[in-house]
This record gives sequence, C-alpha cells and structure tokens, in this order.
Amino acid sequence: MHKPIIKKIAYLLKKGDFILGKEVEIFEKKFSNLCGAKYAVSCANGTDALTLALKSLNLAQNSEVIIPAMTFCSTAFSVIEANLKPILADTGSLSPTICLQDLKKKINKETKVILPVHLYGSVANLNEIKKIINKRKIHLIDDCSQAHGAYDDSHINKRKIGSTTDISCFSFYPGKNLGAYGDAGIITTNNFNFFKKLRKLRNLGSEKKFVHELVGMNSRLDSMQAIILNEKIKKLPKYNYKRQKIANFYNANITNPKITKLKYSKSCVFHQYVILTNNRIKLIKLLNNKKIPYSFHYPYAIHQLKVFRKSFRNESFKNAEKLAKKSISLPIDPNLSKKELNYIVKTLNEF
Repeated sequence: MHKPIIKKIAYLLKKGDFILGKEVEIFEKKFSNLCGAKYAVSCANGTDALTLALKSLNLAQNSEVIIPAMTFCSTAFSVIEANLKPILADTGSLSPTICLQDLKKKINKETKVILPVHLYGSVANLNEIKKIINKRKIHLIDDCSQAHGAYDDSHINKRKIGSTTDISCFSFYPGKNLGAYGDAGIITTNNFNFFKKLRKLRNLGSEKKFVHELVGMNSRLDSMQAIILNEKIKKLPKYNYKRQKIANFYNANITNPKITKLKYSKSCVFHQYVILTNNRIKLIKLLNNKKIPYSFHYPYAIHQLKVFRKSFRNESFKNAEKLAKKSISLPIDPNLSKKELNYIVKTLNEF
C-alpha cells in the first residue's frame, strides 16, 4: 500500500467519513469520466451492480433476460435476485462472448433484457446486438466486470465500454484490471432517470436519511475502497496497455499446434488470456512442474453448475462447454518480465 493511500486512509479514520462520503463522490466522477458516461452510481460489489441495474427497470416477475452460457455465476444469480428468468445463449466459436446467431433464436415476446458479458476483457459486438433488438422493447445491460477501460469497437465513434448501452455494470474485486482491496462495484448510465433510481436503490431506497421511497438494497461503497480506487485508476491505462503487449507476445510466439488461441476483440484489455488444449491434464502437470501459475475461467458453463443443472437439463451449449472443458488461463499480470514471458512461451511450445 503506497504512501498517498496510507495518508488518505489515516485522514479518513480521523474524520469518520466512512460510507458514501467525499472520496466516493470523487471516484464516481472519475469513473464516469473514464467511461465517457454521464452518470455513475457506486455500490458494494459487481453482483449487486447487476442486480440493482435489473431492479431499476421495474420489470414483471419472470421476465426473460438473455445471458451467455459461459460467464461467472454472478451474471445468472443477479437475474434471479431481481426476480427475473435467465435464458442462456451460447458463446461464439472460439470466442468468449455471446453468439449473435444463438441470441437471435432465444428472443421472444418475454425477452425484456439482453445482458452480454465482455468476458476476459473481450468486448461483445454491442452494435450488432442493438441491430438485433431494433425497435423491440428490450433493454441492453452489459456486464463489464472484466473490461475496465476497453473500447466498444463496434461503436462508430469508438466510445469506451460503460457508455454505449442502457446500463453498464462493473466489479472492482481485487483481481480485476481495476481492483479495490476488498469488494466494490459501480454502475454507469447516460439515462438520468435510471441514475436517480439507482442512487436510491443502492441505499435502502433512500437519498435522504429516514426517507425511503423504494424497497432498496444495502449496497454502498465505503470511502476506504474509494480512496484506493481513486489512486489505482490513474494507472489503469498503463496496465491495460501492458496486458495487451503481453497478449500480443503470446499471440506471436505461441506456435504449438496443440494449443488453440481464442479470437479476442480488437480493444480487448485481457483480464485473462485464455487458450484451449485437448489435453489439459497433461498441460497442467507440465505447468506445475515448471512452477508456472495458471487458472480456469471458468471450469463450468452456467448450465453445468450444480445449482442450475435441473433448470437447463435439456439444453446444450457446445461452444461454452468447449471453453469449460478445454480452456486454461495463462499468466497475464502486467508486471511480468520478458524473461518470465519467454520461459512461459518456451514451456508451452515444448508441450
């Protein structure tokens, strides 16, 4: 923890401005500026951000929300927490984002929200999704929890993610490209009515103490996390650029035919760099022996999670299942040295 953060936290402890204070307001402004959005409403975590966004629409119970079959469980849980019904669409072939062809098939009169996820920092084609929606009364909310600072490549003016849909939701879990030292989240929008409603919903339905106009949630960002985020946001562009350089290095130098690379969006910020292999167990053993860290994002598609198996027992999503079965996440820390990267690539090419 570096000195500016320590100094500001020490001052905070003296002042006692712990919840929704000045530092939170400063961060909301900084983050809305980063995204190019008019408004930002902070909250306790990324899952709450999605739940609050969905609740703000005031939809009828069990209205359908289409989400990708490959995402973190929070995307699906937030739909259920908002008393809505998750509908799954497959991901694209060798793509971490929602398949547009399958999305079209899943739309019906009960569809009220399409909720794409910019998985691994790879941006879904929002412009094509808007074309699919056309004049239907369907809201577009994007899960941006892994795409801080990415651009919407599909937008004609190349605007930032967080500014081109009805509502955008972010997580600042410590491992994110922009991470707090605990849980934190934020919602961005260009719609003033959504903004006003979200401010109430995240604070027990209230903007003024003891005046509760809505049934809201207790989901507020604390000032200590805002202090940390206000410092770390300064370095986000630099670290995203470093992640992109590492991904470019992997793309250029991993030549082993046993490894398949995914197709990432042009402005992907590489929260993860994920590859596919038909022999994951063998590769894991090699990485363990060489002391190279790795992870899985994610080992199960949504319909494969125990909690959802009955709900989706008659459905199959071959691309999402392939990602779950064959994917492995390589080191993508922006501080990786050239020596470490060469070692990782050499190991992978010898596999």
